[in-house]
Amino acid sequence: MGKYLTPHFSQAEMTCRGTGQCEMDPEFMELLERIRMEYGKGMIVTSGFRAPRYNQTISPKTGATGPHTTGRAADILVAGPDAYNLMQIAQSLGATGIGISQRGDHAKRFIHIDNLGADYAGPRPFVWSY
Repeated sequence: MGKYLTPHFSQAEMTCRGTGQCEMDPEFMELLERIRMEYGKGMIVTSGFRAPRYNQTISPKTGATGPHTTGRAADILVAGPDAYNLMQIAQSLGATGIGISQRGDHAKRFIHIDNLGADYAGPRPFVWSY
């Protein structure tokens, strides 16, 4: 069994897919764990930490300084009413950034959750759609 960062999230699932690095922020992981406990269901992480160079490759718009490069963001595979419920919980528990991708194939829909500071990319809380 691998190392866990919280009772419900392993280091492996939060690790950068491009480099193998895992530099998740402990405060963000505590928030994610609280969200998981309130949600009451498993949460599949599709993206946790991203090294700057890897993020620049897969997300040119946010580049080397995107939210995932801070270790304070995660994308969660979720669709439909569960996505709405997860979004509400995340916002109520202090997530300051929530990105919603709910178009197309249900197996690829996700919610981005972060807790970046007020000085990151404009006013917070902040909700957007992909």
